[in-house]
Amino acid sequence: MSEGYAALAGAIAEASGLKVAARPKELVARGSRDEAWRWPTGGGHLFVKLAPAPALGRLECEAAALATLAATAQLRVPAVFGHGATTTTAWLALEWLDLKAPHAAAEAALGEALALLHGCHASHFGFAHDNYIGGTRQANGWLEDGVDFLVRRRLAPQLSLAAANGYGAPLEERGRRLLEAVPAFYAGYRPAPSLLHGDLWAGNRGMVGDSTPVVFDPAAYYGDREAEIAMTRLFGGFGAPFYAAYQAAAPLDPGAGSREALHSLYHVLNHLNLFGRNYLAQARALIDRLLAESGH
Repeated sequence: MSEGYAALAGAIAEASGLKVAARPKELVARGSRDEAWRWPTGGGHLFVKLAPAPALGRLECEAAALATLAATAQLRVPAVFGHGATTTTAWLALEWLDLKAPHAAAEAALGEALALLHGCHASHFGFAHDNYIGGTRQANGWLEDGVDFLVRRRLAPQLSLAAANGYGAPLEERGRRLLEAVPAFYAGYRPAPSLLHGDLWAGNRGMVGDSTPVVFDPAAYYGDREAEIAMTRLFGGFGAPFYAAYQAAAPLDPGAGSREALHSLYHVLNHLNLFGRNYLAQARALIDRLLAESGH
């Protein structure tokens, strides 16, 4: 992805309407799928994500999710300046933000803002199109019932993918029993379809200025807001002020803790499918715990 900067610069300039430098200034991140560059323009810098050309659909989904979140005016997200692909490289150009680690006040502000975002509802669970959770395609076909959505659009696809990836023996039979047991965790609770960031772990949030929280890299859809809060507790977690502010603004159902492992399992299974068997023991332990708690 280091070749063809002139073609990329031309494409970014055409889409953004900015005068774009012929080359990026510096590499700011490199992951397993993408590179991110700081790219000078006549109006400052852009954050430009690059990936192989076949990944254009994934970057388009990210742009659509950012636009959906931005339209609510509840959470600060990077503005989208354009996306596209040359013959070899897909690109997504975003507003450059000087991000800092959030302090307590910013964490509290994020909790309040996320509660407002979750107050944006749809009539059904899902999204206008499928998108991606990491590098995995995420099914978002509309369903009326939130429990049905969790089973059919979240857990079942990840379990099927795990079986295809060679983890059927330790997970398939347990997973089948768990899918049958999921409704037992929802006695007395009916989730509403709230707009979610969808991939809100600690690495996908920051702060600009003195205390303005920012979120990025979304996988947005309308789902159970408990799924979002469960995700924030994985892979590092957020600060206590975040949870206190969210709970004060939009108290969770008293039984939310009993369902947290269900929502966490989705992301642990996704990590198993993306990164391999280092996540197998964690996935199996979560399933076994849930089966024990459900009596199945």
